[in-house]
Amino acid sequence: MKRIVVALGGNALGKNLTEQFEAVKVTAKAIADLIGDGSEVVITHGNGPQVGKIDAAMNALLLEDPTEEKTSLSMCVAMSQAYIGYDIQNALRKELMRRGMYKPVVTIITQVEVSNDDPAMKNPTKPIGKFMTEEQAQRLKEHYGYAVAEDSGRGWRRVVASPQPQYIIEIDAIRASLQAGSVVICCGGGGIPVRRKDDYLKGCAAVIDKDYCSALLAENLNADVLLILTAIDKVKIHFGTADEQSLDRVSLNELCRYIDDGEFASGSMLPKAEAAARFVEGGKGRKAIIAALEEAGEAVKGKAGTVIFNEDLGVRN
Repeated sequence: MKRIVVALGGNALGKNLTEQFEAVKVTAKAIADLIGDGSEVVITHGNGPQVGKIDAAMNALLLEDPTEEKTSLSMCVAMSQAYIGYDIQNALRKELMRRGMYKPVVTIITQVEVSNDDPAMKNPTKPIGKFMTEEQAQRLKEHYGYAVAEDSGRGWRRVVASPQPQYIIEIDAIRASLQAGSVVICCGGGGIPVRRKDDYLKGCAAVIDKDYCSALLAENLNADVLLILTAIDKVKIHFGTADEQSLDRVSLNELCRYIDDGEFASGSMLPKAEAAARFVEGGKGRKAIIAALEEAGEAVKGKAGTVIFNEDLGVRN
């Protein structure tokens, strides 16, 4: 049985509650296709719009009443994991039952340890939540210590750190659920970022890139495939130019060269390419695929998307 970690991009979830409810129906069909073909599937997902809305709602309370207790960003990430998982669980369960397949589907609220020494912790640059006036942003900064920044002339936003994932706290629970035959949804939004203090895990004001965390999860689970589903059909080089080229298959060495040459934008394809590289360089027989959601099944068969393989390990299928 092939074990696949499926990393769902924002297009698989929509931008609000109504869109998410409809989007996960399409997502469930793509995942059910993989399960129907005999694969063992673990699902991760982003949470950009969702955690931003939750954080903005909490900030609105603070702006209205400065005596209101602050809700930590780590708690907002936990909330987003639960309500996104809830929709995916129900949609996937319904789709599997429609096909005559019964498999338990479970969401595991997942904490991911980050390092106190990660340079990103001292350099918050990731914008989240709604735009604010400068006055509103300064109030949040002065009263609650938030980092804020002006965003490309469009207004002010809260900014947070985006550290690298180091360790998935619930990895044993994830393994046990898989062994019991469940489809597992975990590491939502890159995981709840926590730092270790003795035996205690304390959340921090940060967000972890879901693609980097998905690569770590796939490594920990010894997955065969890391499948990153996004809004585009293939990885492209010279993007947006007359020389734009789609990649069907690319070796690890070639991909790393494209990364070094600055071919991929930091806010979109770069983390996906780097996550794919991290995964395939770690072991024989692994491959990463970056593909469109609706082509997930064909991508796993090598008929769609971009396949990344490690030529030094002889991975060519």
